[in-house]
Formats: sequence, structure tokens, C-alpha cells
Amino acid sequence: MEKVIIVGSGCAGLTAAIYTARASFSPLVLEGREPGGQLSTTTLVENFPGFVEGIDGPTLIMTMKAQAERFGTRFAYSTVEAIEPCPGHIRVKVDGEWIETESLIVASGASARYLGLPGERQLVGHGLTSCATCDGAFYRNVPVCVVGGGDSAAEEAIFLTRFASKVYLIHRRDALRASAIMAKRVLDNPKIEPVWNSVVSEYLTDDAGEVRAVRLSDVKTGDQRELEVKCVFVAIGHSPNTKAFKGMLDMDEEGYLLRHDGTQTNIPGVFAAGDVADHVYRQAITAAGQGCAAALDAARYLANLEA
Repeated sequence: MEKVIIVGSGCAGLTAAIYTARASFSPLVLEGREPGGQLSTTTLVENFPGFVEGIDGPTLIMTMKAQAERFGTRFAYSTVEAIEPCPGHIRVKVDGEWIETESLIVASGASARYLGLPGERQLVGHGLTSCATCDGAFYRNVPVCVVGGGDSAAEEAIFLTRFASKVYLIHRRDALRASAIMAKRVLDNPKIEPVWNSVVSEYLTDDAGEVRAVRLSDVKTGDQRELEVKCVFVAIGHSPNTKAFKGMLDMDEEGYLLRHDGTQTNIPGVFAAGDVADHVYRQAITAAGQGCAAALDAARYLANLEA
């Protein structure tokens, strides 16, 4: 019987591991198919407190992992397939086998939706990203584009006008899906140029493997053209990694886990932290803070079990 199992090894999961390990719970972290989460694909992180010159994303993750290991955290490259509540504990199906734990912290994160074009994965961090807040400052005084037409795309485009010389907003329709007030802000901004009825059909790179342009296809005429940009910000949403918990943990209509009384889910002893339950902030530092909160909530729960 484990005391604490943590699902996910991004900022939320690793922070939860550090706190529960220091509390002598010897947590087991199930890293899943993408150890480190989204941060492991980020080249440079400049907005995580404590690093004046910034820090490479994978380096930050490995440092946090080493810190968790120092206090007794155990790691397994395993994937959760299902969970099942039982009196006083939770059963977790891991790679086809059931294991038991007194508490479970779900920090499995969310995956940004991309366009599914060839070579896409290799370009993340090299002129392709899903986070303007994270990467916008790297593209000062150069043209960039945002792909999408909802509120998220509108917010990203407006934010990027602080840095970029020009922001192209590429949308497959001839009107934004964003709320009226957000759409007006976009259309009234002189640095934002909408590109209607268009989709990105190809990423074009320079000799260094960085994005230099995108090929656009007109959805009505089929005509194609190149648009020179230094970075593509894809803003078509995120998908929370909650498939294994469907039917057990309460979720909203988009699949994000619902919480009450801090990080507690609807199942006693199961807590949620980070992007798996947060579709608003989605930052490394907020995920870390939620991981801390989930660890403290789990510790209190375990103390009450023993009382």
C-alpha cells in the first residue's frame, strides 16, 4: 500500500513530490509517456522566479526531479489507465496491473492542440509554440502569426503586440469566434492583421531549422501563398490528460478536473493540481503552486486517516 501516488512529472507533479517526500511519505511518481510535461519541450523559461538569466525548460524539470529524489521520491515510467475508489484507499491501474494507495495526486497536465502538420513536434521551441505568455518576449520587432479564432487566439494576438512588429491572425473563417468585445479589440488594433479563410498547410524553415514562414491555403479558392513570420503561436485550445479518469472524477465539459475545498476532487483522497484542472492560467509557476497545495491537502487527509 502506497501512501502517495502522483500522476505526472511536470511542475505540479514534481512540486507535490518534493513536499510529500519531505513529509516522509516516500511518494511514487508515475511519469507517463511524456516525462516533464510541456515544460520539457520549452527551450528557455524566463518567467520562473529565481533564475535571473532564465533556465532551459528540460534543465528546470531535471533539477526539480533531482530535488524530489533527494528527499526519497521514487519514479516509474508508467502510465495510469484507470482508478477505482475503495474504502480507505484508491486502486490505480498502471500498465495493466492494479496497485493501491491511500492518496492520489493527479497532475497529468494538458496537451496543447497543434495542427498535425509534418515536422511539427520538432519545431516546438524553434519558432512554434502554444504559449504567448511564455515565448512572446523572444520575438521582439519581428512579424509573428497566431492561428485560431476564439477568445484565446484573440488574447494571444493582443498580448503579442507588445513585442512583435506585426501580428497576423490566421483564421479558417471570415469572422472571429471570439466574444464581441475581444473581436473588436483585435480588429481595432493597428498591429494585428486578420488573415481570413486561411489555414496553415506547411511550416517553412531556414538553414538553422527555425521557422521563417508559413504556407497558407485559402479554404475557398485553394490558392496558396507564403507568409513570412518568425514564430507561429497556435491557439486552438488544450486537451486535459484525463482520459484515464473519465467516469470516476468529476470534470467540466472540456474534460478539466473539478475541485472543491482546495485541490480535493469528488473522490476522497484524490487531489488535482496544475493544467489538468486549470484552463485559465496554465503557467509553470501556478502549476507548481497548485502542486504544493495538493501535497499539503494530501498530508492533512492522511493525518486524518491515521487519527
